[in-house]
Amino acid sequence: MTSVGDAMTEVVGHTPLVRVRKVLPPGSADVFVKLEWFNPTGSYKDRMALAMIEEAEKRGDLKPGMTVVEYTGGSTGSSLAFVCAVKGYRFRVVSSDAFAIEKLRTMTAFGAELTIVPSDGGKITPDLVPRMIEKAKEFAAEPGTYFTDQINNPDSLVGYRNIGDEIIDQLDRPIDVFCGAVGTAGMVMGVAGAFAEAGSPARIVVFEPASTPVITRGEAGRHRVEGIGIGFVPPLLDSDAYHEARAIEEEEGREMARRLAAEEGLLAGISSGLNVAGAMQIASELGLGHTVVTVAVDTGLKYLGGDLFEP
Repeated sequence: MTSVGDAMTEVVGHTPLVRVRKVLPPGSADVFVKLEWFNPTGSYKDRMALAMIEEAEKRGDLKPGMTVVEYTGGSTGSSLAFVCAVKGYRFRVVSSDAFAIEKLRTMTAFGAELTIVPSDGGKITPDLVPRMIEKAKEFAAEPGTYFTDQINNPDSLVGYRNIGDEIIDQLDRPIDVFCGAVGTAGMVMGVAGAFAEAGSPARIVVFEPASTPVITRGEAGRHRVEGIGIGFVPPLLDSDAYHEARAIEEEEGREMARRLAAEEGLLAGISSGLNVAGAMQIASELGLGHTVVTVAVDTGLKYLGGDLFEP
């Protein structure tokens, strides 16, 4: 990231790390959280969106005048809408009423053409993402389109590797565990790749909501943690690139998100709360003298319209 950019896409990345203290149980390892809401749309998805667009441009798959198509829970759509606005592409996006209205409005604010796939009572069910994908494929079949297809697109790893590179540069100590929840799996896999290339011995632990334990138990269920737990094992998740998978209770993530705001001044969303709740489990097991790192994926400002922070 440069301190003076010629375009908003030039200020993506180089987000800070903070050590959490008040929510950490006594005798635990240190826990550091990468604050990804410092990206332009308030989410780490800016890294992925920019990489998917620019890698496609480099290959000649995406050219001026074309339309970008994607399905999304909202943060990827917001990020792609932002990148497309800067670069001048038309953007057609498929989402659902299961996701925060703030995210849907952000996409349209950036000029996206939004199509809503109805949910079952506002829940993220196993069939929701596949239905969104099918609608996006209809749009992508039209001439002059480029389908970013985030779940299957390895270009996302290019953007997410930078998180791992930055963490290694920022921390002057060994990292025992890096952990994070899985949606497309791009973030955890990108960081795992960066750590492996740097020779880091850190263990990689992936999380999912306990109510949809697809990775840990092969069972899909209903939940309300946006951006993760998509109902099937994402193609980008390489079982050889992580060491352990854990299912974290959704309510633990919600409670942690509220505690992070009230006790640490760290206002983040539900998946970030789940990340930190899982990191706390690991930190308690490791004990003093160890280091655990996770990610606050987006800002809690995206969730003020829901029930997460209700009194």
